[in-house]
Amino acid sequence: MKRKVLSALLIAAMTVATVGCGGGGQEAADTQAPAETEAPADDAAPADDAAEADDAAPAETAASGDLITVGYAQVGAESDWRTANTESFKSTFTEENGYKLIFDDAQQKQENQIKAIRSFIQQEVDYIVVAPVVETGWETVLEEAKEAGIPVILSDRMMEVSDDTLYEAWVGGNFVKEGETCGDWLAKYLEEQGRGEEEINIVTIQGTIGASAQVGRTEGMANKLAEHSNWKMLDMQSGEFTQAKGQEVMESFLKSYDDIDVVICENDNEAFGAIDAIKAAGKTCGPDGDIIVVSFDSVKAAFESMIAGDLNATFECNPLHGPRVAEIIQKLEAGETVDKIQYVDEAYFDTSMDLESILAERAY
Repeated sequence: MKRKVLSALLIAAMTVATVGCGGGGQEAADTQAPAETEAPADDAAPADDAAEADDAAPAETAASGDLITVGYAQVGAESDWRTANTESFKSTFTEENGYKLIFDDAQQKQENQIKAIRSFIQQEVDYIVVAPVVETGWETVLEEAKEAGIPVILSDRMMEVSDDTLYEAWVGGNFVKEGETCGDWLAKYLEEQGRGEEEINIVTIQGTIGASAQVGRTEGMANKLAEHSNWKMLDMQSGEFTQAKGQEVMESFLKSYDDIDVVICENDNEAFGAIDAIKAAGKTCGPDGDIIVVSFDSVKAAFESMIAGDLNATFECNPLHGPRVAEIIQKLEAGETVDKIQYVDEAYFDTSMDLESILAERAY
Protein backbone atom coordinates (compact mmCIF):
# COMPACT_ATOMS: atom_id res chain seq x y z
CA MET A 1 0.00 0.00 0.00
CA LYS A 2 1.57 3.26 -1.07
CA ARG A 3 -0.53 5.84 0.69
CA LYS A 4 -3.12 6.59 3.31
CA VAL A 5 -6.15 8.62 2.29
CA LEU A 6 -7.22 11.45 4.57
CA SER A 7 -10.13 10.69 6.88
CA ALA A 8 -12.19 13.26 5.05
CA LEU A 9 -11.83 11.20 1.90
CA LEU A 10 -12.92 8.10 3.75
CA ILE A 11 -16.09 9.90 4.77
CA ALA A 12 -16.64 11.05 1.20
CA ALA A 13 -16.13 7.57 -0.16
CA MET A 14 -18.55 6.00 2.28
CA THR A 15 -21.31 8.47 1.59
CA VAL A 16 -21.77 6.93 -1.85
CA ALA A 17 -23.13 4.40 0.46
CA THR A 18 -23.82 0.85 1.06
CA VAL A 19 -27.52 0.66 1.61
CA GLY A 20 -28.32 -2.49 -0.31
CA CYS A 21 -24.98 -3.95 0.78
CA GLY A 22 -25.28 -5.83 4.06
CA GLY A 23 -22.72 -6.48 6.74
CA GLY A 24 -21.13 -9.42 4.99
CA GLY A 25 -23.54 -11.96 6.46
CA GLN A 26 -24.43 -15.23 4.74
CA GLU A 27 -28.12 -14.54 4.27
CA ALA A 28 -29.69 -12.15 1.78
CA ALA A 29 -32.29 -9.69 3.06
CA ASP A 30 -35.84 -11.00 3.42
CA THR A 31 -37.44 -7.60 2.96
CA GLN A 32 -38.81 -6.56 -0.38
CA ALA A 33 -37.87 -2.88 -0.19
CA PRO A 34 -35.44 -1.79 -2.88
CA ALA A 35 -32.00 -0.60 -1.87
CA GLU A 36 -31.79 3.14 -1.44
CA THR A 37 -28.44 4.04 -2.85
CA GLU A 38 -26.89 6.39 -5.32
CA ALA A 39 -28.60 5.93 -8.66
CA PRO A 40 -26.27 5.08 -11.54
CA ALA A 41 -26.62 7.14 -14.69
CA ASP A 42 -28.99 5.43 -17.13
CA ASP A 43 -26.81 6.15 -20.13
CA ALA A 44 -23.52 5.09 -18.58
CA ALA A 45 -21.29 3.05 -20.86
CA PRO A 46 -17.94 1.47 -20.03
CA ALA A 47 -14.81 3.03 -21.48
CA ASP A 48 -11.75 1.01 -22.38
CA ASP A 49 -8.57 1.46 -20.36
CA ALA A 50 -9.39 5.02 -19.39
CA ALA A 51 -8.58 6.57 -16.04
CA GLU A 52 -11.90 7.67 -14.58
CA ALA A 53 -11.76 11.27 -13.43
CA ASP A 54 -14.46 12.85 -15.62
CA ASP A 55 -15.75 16.14 -14.25
CA ALA A 56 -15.15 15.44 -10.58
CA ALA A 57 -13.21 18.20 -8.84
CA PRO A 58 -10.01 16.70 -7.46
CA ALA A 59 -9.53 16.69 -3.71
CA GLU A 60 -6.48 18.24 -2.06
CA THR A 61 -4.76 14.87 -2.08
CA ALA A 62 -5.21 14.70 -5.85
CA ALA A 63 -3.20 17.88 -6.26
CA SER A 64 -0.28 16.26 -4.49
CA GLY A 65 -0.67 13.00 -6.39
CA ASP A 66 -1.77 11.16 -3.26
CA LEU A 67 -4.44 9.01 -4.90
CA ILE A 68 -5.14 5.30 -4.50
CA THR A 69 -4.96 3.74 -7.96
CA VAL A 70 -7.47 0.95 -8.62
CA GLY A 71 -7.47 -1.18 -11.74
CA TYR A 72 -10.87 -2.72 -12.52
CA ALA A 73 -11.11 -5.60 -15.02
CA GLN A 74 -14.80 -5.69 -15.89
CA VAL A 75 -16.51 -8.57 -17.71
CA GLY A 76 -18.05 -6.38 -20.40
CA ALA A 77 -21.33 -4.60 -21.03
CA GLU A 78 -23.61 -7.54 -21.77
CA SER A 79 -26.61 -6.40 -19.73
CA ASP A 80 -28.35 -3.55 -17.95
CA TRP A 81 -27.10 -5.04 -14.69
CA ARG A 82 -23.49 -4.83 -15.87
CA THR A 83 -23.93 -1.20 -16.92
CA ALA A 84 -25.21 -0.34 -13.42
CA ASN A 85 -22.30 -2.26 -11.87
CA THR A 86 -19.79 -0.35 -13.99
CA GLU A 87 -21.32 2.99 -13.10
CA SER A 88 -21.23 2.10 -9.39
CA PHE A 89 -17.43 1.76 -9.64
CA LYS A 90 -17.00 4.86 -11.77
CA SER A 91 -19.04 7.02 -9.42
CA THR A 92 -17.26 5.67 -6.33
CA PHE A 93 -13.62 5.59 -7.42
CA THR A 94 -13.23 9.25 -8.38
CA GLU A 95 -10.46 11.75 -7.71
CA GLU A 96 -12.89 13.60 -5.49
CA ASN A 97 -13.03 10.50 -3.29
CA GLY A 98 -9.27 10.00 -3.37
CA TYR A 99 -8.93 7.45 -6.17
CA LYS A 100 -7.71 7.02 -9.70
CA LEU A 101 -9.66 4.30 -11.56
CA ILE A 102 -8.18 2.48 -14.53
CA PHE A 103 -11.08 0.68 -16.19
CA ASP A 104 -10.90 -2.18 -18.68
CA ASP A 105 -13.82 -3.79 -20.53
CA ALA A 106 -12.91 -7.42 -21.32
CA GLN A 107 -15.75 -7.89 -23.82
CA GLN A 108 -16.65 -11.28 -22.31
CA LYS A 109 -13.18 -12.76 -22.88
CA GLN A 110 -11.03 -14.19 -20.10
CA GLU A 111 -7.83 -13.63 -22.07
CA ASN A 112 -8.63 -9.91 -22.19
CA GLN A 113 -9.05 -9.81 -18.42
CA ILE A 114 -5.76 -11.62 -17.85
CA LYS A 115 -4.06 -9.13 -20.18
CA ALA A 116 -5.68 -6.25 -18.26
CA ILE A 117 -4.51 -7.61 -14.90
CA ARG A 118 -0.94 -7.89 -16.20
CA SER A 119 -1.20 -4.32 -17.47
CA PHE A 120 -2.36 -3.18 -14.03
CA ILE A 121 0.64 -4.94 -12.48
CA GLN A 122 3.00 -3.19 -14.90
CA GLN A 123 1.38 0.15 -14.03
CA GLU A 124 1.94 -0.60 -10.32
CA VAL A 125 -1.62 0.06 -9.28
CA ASP A 126 -2.44 -0.11 -5.57
CA TYR A 127 -5.37 -2.52 -5.91
CA ILE A 128 -6.79 -4.77 -8.60
CA VAL A 129 -10.52 -5.50 -8.79
CA VAL A 130 -11.79 -8.28 -11.07
CA ALA A 131 -15.28 -9.39 -12.08
CA PRO A 132 -14.11 -12.69 -13.60
CA VAL A 133 -15.71 -13.96 -16.80
CA VAL A 134 -15.45 -17.57 -15.54
CA GLU A 135 -14.34 -19.21 -12.31
CA THR A 136 -11.22 -21.13 -13.38
CA GLY A 137 -7.88 -20.35 -15.00
CA TRP A 138 -6.70 -17.47 -12.81
CA GLU A 139 -3.96 -18.89 -10.58
CA THR A 140 -0.94 -17.83 -12.63
CA VAL A 141 -1.92 -14.18 -13.07
CA LEU A 142 -3.07 -13.88 -9.44
CA GLU A 143 0.29 -15.23 -8.32
CA GLU A 144 1.92 -12.51 -10.42
CA ALA A 145 -0.19 -9.88 -8.65
CA LYS A 146 0.68 -11.36 -5.26
CA GLU A 147 4.40 -11.33 -6.07
CA ALA A 148 4.04 -7.66 -7.02
CA GLY A 149 2.41 -6.96 -3.65
CA ILE A 150 -0.89 -5.82 -5.17
CA PRO A 151 -4.04 -6.96 -3.32
CA VAL A 152 -6.81 -8.39 -5.51
CA ILE A 153 -10.53 -8.00 -4.73
CA LEU A 154 -13.17 -10.01 -6.60
CA SER A 155 -16.51 -8.48 -7.55
CA ASP A 156 -19.72 -10.24 -8.58
CA ARG A 157 -18.29 -13.56 -9.75
CA MET A 158 -16.07 -15.94 -7.82
CA MET A 159 -12.77 -17.55 -8.81
CA GLU A 160 -11.91 -21.18 -8.14
CA VAL A 161 -8.30 -21.22 -6.88
CA SER A 162 -6.29 -23.69 -4.78
CA ASP A 163 -4.89 -20.86 -2.62
CA ASP A 164 -7.46 -18.36 -1.42
CA THR A 165 -4.75 -16.00 -0.21
CA LEU A 166 -4.40 -14.99 -3.85
CA TYR A 167 -7.30 -12.56 -3.30
CA GLU A 168 -8.28 -10.45 -0.31
CA ALA A 169 -12.07 -10.61 -0.49
CA TRP A 170 -15.05 -11.27 -2.71
CA VAL A 171 -18.11 -9.00 -2.94
CA GLY A 172 -21.33 -10.15 -4.59
CA GLY A 173 -24.69 -11.85 -4.44
CA ASN A 174 -25.49 -15.22 -2.91
CA PHE A 175 -26.27 -16.86 -6.23
CA VAL A 176 -27.30 -20.25 -4.82
CA LYS A 177 -29.71 -18.52 -2.47
CA GLU A 178 -31.08 -16.48 -5.38
CA GLY A 179 -31.87 -19.71 -7.22
CA GLU A 180 -33.45 -21.27 -4.15
CA THR A 181 -35.54 -18.15 -3.54
CA CYS A 182 -36.78 -18.41 -7.12
CA GLY A 183 -37.76 -22.05 -6.56
CA ASP A 184 -39.58 -21.23 -3.32
CA TRP A 185 -41.42 -18.37 -5.00
CA LEU A 186 -42.48 -20.62 -7.88
CA ALA A 187 -43.81 -23.29 -5.51
CA LYS A 188 -45.87 -20.71 -3.62
CA TYR A 189 -47.12 -19.08 -6.81
CA LEU A 190 -48.24 -22.38 -8.34
CA GLU A 191 -50.01 -23.30 -5.10
CA GLU A 192 -51.86 -19.99 -5.12
CA GLN A 193 -52.89 -20.67 -8.73
CA GLY A 194 -54.31 -24.08 -7.77
CA ARG A 195 -51.52 -25.82 -9.69
CA GLY A 196 -49.49 -27.13 -6.77
CA GLU A 197 -49.97 -30.79 -7.71
CA GLU A 198 -50.02 -30.30 -11.48
CA GLU A 199 -47.13 -31.54 -13.63
CA ILE A 200 -45.06 -28.45 -14.42
CA ASN A 201 -42.77 -28.34 -17.45
CA ILE A 202 -39.80 -25.96 -17.02
CA VAL A 203 -37.05 -24.71 -19.31
CA THR A 204 -34.05 -22.65 -18.22
CA ILE A 205 -32.15 -20.07 -20.21
CA GLN A 206 -28.84 -20.18 -18.38
CA GLY A 207 -26.23 -17.45 -18.18
CA THR A 208 -22.69 -17.71 -19.48
CA ILE A 209 -21.65 -21.27 -18.63
CA GLY A 210 -19.05 -21.31 -15.88
CA ALA A 211 -19.86 -17.84 -14.57
CA SER A 212 -20.58 -17.77 -10.83
CA ALA A 213 -24.08 -16.39 -11.32
CA GLN A 214 -24.92 -19.17 -13.77
CA VAL A 215 -23.42 -21.89 -11.57
CA GLY A 216 -25.11 -20.68 -8.39
CA ARG A 217 -28.54 -19.93 -9.82
CA THR A 218 -28.65 -23.25 -11.65
CA GLU A 219 -27.61 -25.08 -8.47
CA GLY A 220 -30.11 -23.25 -6.30
CA MET A 221 -32.99 -23.99 -8.65
CA ALA A 222 -31.87 -27.64 -8.92
CA ASN A 223 -32.05 -27.89 -5.14
CA LYS A 224 -35.70 -26.83 -5.27
CA LEU A 225 -36.48 -28.97 -8.32
CA ALA A 226 -35.48 -32.01 -6.25
CA GLU A 227 -38.15 -31.10 -3.70
CA HIS A 228 -40.98 -31.24 -6.25
CA SER A 229 -41.48 -34.55 -8.04
CA ASN A 230 -44.13 -32.99 -10.29
CA TRP A 231 -41.67 -30.45 -11.73
CA LYS A 232 -39.88 -31.52 -14.90
CA MET A 233 -36.88 -29.66 -16.32
CA LEU A 234 -37.29 -30.13 -20.07
CA ASP A 235 -34.13 -28.37 -21.18
CA MET A 236 -31.37 -25.93 -20.23
CA GLN A 237 -29.31 -23.87 -22.67
CA SER A 238 -27.08 -20.82 -22.30
CA GLY A 239 -28.40 -17.44 -23.35
CA GLU A 240 -25.04 -15.88 -22.46
CA PHE A 241 -26.81 -13.23 -20.35
CA THR A 242 -27.89 -11.34 -23.49
CA GLN A 243 -31.30 -10.46 -24.88
CA ALA A 244 -30.50 -11.59 -28.42
CA LYS A 245 -29.25 -15.00 -27.35
CA GLY A 246 -32.09 -15.35 -24.86
CA GLN A 247 -34.57 -14.85 -27.69
CA GLU A 248 -32.73 -17.34 -29.87
CA VAL A 249 -32.74 -20.02 -27.16
CA MET A 250 -36.42 -19.46 -26.38
CA GLU A 251 -37.30 -19.79 -30.05
CA SER A 252 -35.54 -23.15 -30.04
CA PHE A 253 -37.37 -24.28 -26.91
CA LEU A 254 -40.75 -23.34 -28.38
CA LYS A 255 -40.01 -25.38 -31.51
CA SER A 256 -38.91 -28.39 -29.45
CA TYR A 257 -41.55 -28.45 -26.71
CA ASP A 258 -45.31 -27.98 -27.08
CA ASP A 259 -46.19 -27.53 -23.41
CA ILE A 260 -43.85 -25.18 -21.55
CA ASP A 261 -45.28 -23.91 -18.28
CA VAL A 262 -42.31 -21.97 -16.88
CA VAL A 263 -39.18 -20.36 -18.33
CA ILE A 264 -36.43 -19.45 -15.89
CA CYS A 265 -34.07 -16.81 -17.27
CA GLU A 266 -30.82 -16.36 -15.41
CA ASN A 267 -30.88 -12.62 -15.99
CA ASP A 268 -33.44 -10.00 -16.97
CA ASN A 269 -32.08 -9.37 -20.46
CA GLU A 270 -32.52 -13.02 -21.38
CA ALA A 271 -36.12 -12.74 -20.17
CA PHE A 272 -36.79 -9.78 -22.46
CA GLY A 273 -35.59 -11.88 -25.40
CA ALA A 274 -37.65 -14.87 -24.25
CA ILE A 275 -40.76 -12.70 -24.00
CA ASP A 276 -40.24 -11.46 -27.56
CA ALA A 277 -39.91 -15.07 -28.75
CA ILE A 278 -43.04 -16.17 -26.89
CA LYS A 279 -45.11 -13.36 -28.40
CA ALA A 280 -43.73 -13.98 -31.88
CA ALA A 281 -44.83 -17.61 -31.56
CA GLY A 282 -48.39 -16.50 -30.87
CA LYS A 283 -48.31 -17.42 -27.19
CA THR A 284 -48.75 -15.25 -24.11
CA CYS A 285 -46.79 -14.91 -20.89
CA GLY A 286 -46.94 -13.23 -17.50
CA PRO A 287 -49.62 -13.51 -14.78
CA ASP A 288 -52.46 -13.82 -17.31
CA GLY A 289 -50.54 -15.72 -19.96
CA ASP A 290 -49.69 -19.23 -21.07
CA ILE A 291 -46.13 -19.25 -19.75
CA ILE A 292 -44.72 -18.10 -16.41
CA VAL A 293 -41.53 -16.08 -16.94
CA VAL A 294 -39.11 -15.32 -14.10
CA SER A 295 -35.66 -13.75 -14.17
CA PHE A 296 -32.75 -12.49 -12.08
CA ASP A 297 -31.09 -9.10 -11.49
CA SER A 298 -34.12 -6.79 -11.01
CA VAL A 299 -33.07 -3.88 -13.21
CA LYS A 300 -35.56 -1.10 -13.91
CA ALA A 301 -36.60 -2.58 -17.24
CA ALA A 302 -37.69 -5.75 -15.42
CA PHE A 303 -40.13 -3.68 -13.36
CA GLU A 304 -41.48 -2.14 -16.54
CA SER A 305 -41.92 -5.65 -17.96
CA MET A 306 -43.83 -6.78 -14.86
CA ILE A 307 -46.02 -3.67 -14.97
CA ALA A 308 -46.75 -4.45 -18.64
CA GLY A 309 -47.89 -7.93 -17.61
CA ASP A 310 -45.14 -9.87 -19.41
CA LEU A 311 -42.82 -10.90 -16.57
CA ASN A 312 -44.03 -12.64 -13.40
CA ALA A 313 -41.12 -12.06 -11.02
CA THR A 314 -37.50 -10.95 -10.81
CA PHE A 315 -34.95 -11.94 -8.19
CA GLU A 316 -32.52 -9.25 -7.20
CA CYS A 317 -28.79 -9.28 -7.73
CA ASN A 318 -27.57 -5.96 -6.35
CA PRO A 319 -25.01 -4.47 -8.79
CA LEU A 320 -23.88 -1.54 -6.64
CA HIS A 321 -20.58 -3.06 -5.49
CA GLY A 322 -18.40 0.05 -5.73
CA PRO A 323 -19.03 1.38 -2.20
CA ARG A 324 -18.47 -2.03 -0.60
CA VAL A 325 -15.18 -2.48 -2.46
CA ALA A 326 -14.14 1.04 -1.39
CA GLU A 327 -14.93 0.09 2.21
CA ILE A 328 -12.68 -2.97 1.90
CA ILE A 329 -9.85 -0.90 0.45
CA GLN A 330 -10.09 1.65 3.24
CA LYS A 331 -9.91 -1.11 5.85
CA LEU A 332 -6.88 -2.63 4.14
CA GLU A 333 -5.27 0.81 4.00
CA ALA A 334 -5.80 1.07 7.75
CA GLY A 335 -4.17 -2.33 8.29
CA GLU A 336 -7.43 -4.02 9.28
CA THR A 337 -8.55 -7.52 8.34
CA VAL A 338 -11.64 -7.96 6.17
CA ASP A 339 -14.18 -10.76 5.77
CA LYS A 340 -13.28 -13.04 2.88
CA ILE A 341 -16.87 -13.37 1.62
CA GLN A 342 -19.14 -10.32 1.65
CA TYR A 343 -22.69 -10.71 0.35
CA VAL A 344 -24.76 -7.72 -0.66
CA ASP A 345 -28.40 -7.55 0.45
CA GLU A 346 -30.97 -8.76 -2.06
CA ALA A 347 -34.74 -9.07 -2.35
CA TYR A 348 -37.29 -10.23 -4.93
CA PHE A 349 -40.18 -8.53 -6.66
CA ASP A 350 -43.36 -9.83 -8.32
CA THR A 351 -46.63 -8.58 -9.77
CA SER A 352 -48.42 -8.75 -6.42
CA MET A 353 -46.44 -5.68 -5.26
CA ASP A 354 -46.88 -1.95 -5.87
CA LEU A 355 -44.30 -2.02 -8.64
CA GLU A 356 -44.82 1.53 -9.86
CA SER A 357 -44.02 2.94 -6.42
CA ILE A 358 -40.96 0.72 -6.11
CA LEU A 359 -39.77 1.62 -9.60
CA ALA A 360 -40.10 5.34 -8.83
CA GLU A 361 -37.46 4.96 -6.10
CA ARG A 362 -35.36 2.30 -7.79
CA ALA A 363 -31.64 3.05 -8.01
CA TYR A 364 -30.95 0.70 -10.94
